[in-house]
Amino acid sequence: MLSGIQPSGDVHLGNYVGALRNWVDFQNEHDAFYCVVDLHALTIEQDPEELRAKTLLMAQILMAAEIDPDRSTLFVQSHIPEHSELCWILNCVATMGELNRMTQFKEKSQGKDSVSVGLFDYPVLQAADIVIYDADLVPVGEDQRQHLELTRNIAQRFNNRFGETFVVPEAAIPKLGAKVYDLQEPANKMSKSADSPRGTVMVFDPPGVIEKKVKRAVTDPQTNVRYDPEHKPGVSNLLTILAVSTGRTPEELADEYTEYGPLKTDTAAALVEFLRPVRERYTELAEDPGETERLLKLGAEKAQQVAGTTLARAKEAIGLLPRA
Repeated sequence: MLSGIQPSGDVHLGNYVGALRNWVDFQNEHDAFYCVVDLHALTIEQDPEELRAKTLLMAQILMAAEIDPDRSTLFVQSHIPEHSELCWILNCVATMGELNRMTQFKEKSQGKDSVSVGLFDYPVLQAADIVIYDADLVPVGEDQRQHLELTRNIAQRFNNRFGETFVVPEAAIPKLGAKVYDLQEPANKMSKSADSPRGTVMVFDPPGVIEKKVKRAVTDPQTNVRYDPEHKPGVSNLLTILAVSTGRTPEELADEYTEYGPLKTDTAAALVEFLRPVRERYTELAEDPGETERLLKLGAEKAQQVAGTTLARAKEAIGLLPRA
C-alpha cells in the first residue's frame, strides 16, 4: 500500500482524525509505504528554504502521529530519483488526451494565463510513485480517484505493449474517519484555507488556543443538546469532536448534556488531552532534527531497494540498453 502527502505545514484536526489515523492502522494490515511528496509540491512556486523546512516538518508530523519507521517505509519522494526516471518512461506511454481530461488540472489552471508543465504532468509522476513500489492498494478519496484510474490505464497499456511489468493497483477505500467541520461555519469541512482561522483547530495549537476556539464555536438557536447533523450542525460537530477525543459515540454523549456551556468546556479539555501525545512526540522530534533525518535515510534505503528493482524491470522491458 502506498500513500503520499504534500509538505504543506501543520495539519488540522480534520486531517488527523480523517486520514492520518487510518495510515497508522494500515501499518498493521499492509506493507505500507508513506512518502512526503516534495516533488509534487513544486507544481506551484515555492520558497526553497520554506520547502525544505516544511518537508522535514511533515515527516515529523507523521512520526508524531505514530507512523512508525519500523513498521512502515517512510521517506521523502525526491530522495528516490527512480521516481523521476520512471515518470519519464511513463510519459512516453501516457497521452495528452488523458492528461487534458484531468479534472484537477482544469480546476487549478482555470483563469490563469500560464501554468507549469509540472501541474499538467504531475498525475504521471503520481502514477510512477505508485507502480514503482508494486503497490496493490492505494487509499484514495473522491478527489484522487480519477488519477488512480489514469495510473491503472498507464500500467495496463505498458504491460500490454512490453509484457507484464507493473502491478495494476486497486483503490483502497479508507475506513470512514469522523468528519470534523469548521467551528465557525459548521456546514463546511474544517480546512486550512478557510477564511477564518478561528474555526480550524491545528494539531499543534497550544492548549489555550484550542480551548478558546472550542469555547467560541458556533452552536444552534435551540439550546437543547442532541446529535442531529442536519438540523443542529454546530452542536453535532462539538459532539463529534468530543466523541473522537474520548472513544465514545456522539449519540451517547449527547444524553449527558442539557446546556452548551458544559459541552464546550468538556470538549475543549478532552481535545487538548487527545492531541497531547502528538504534540509531545513532535516536540521531541523537533528538538533533534538529526534523528528525523536518520530515520528518513533508513526509509529511503528501504524504498530505493524496491524502486530500483521495479525501474530496472521497466527499462529492460522497454528496451533501454543496460549500463555496462
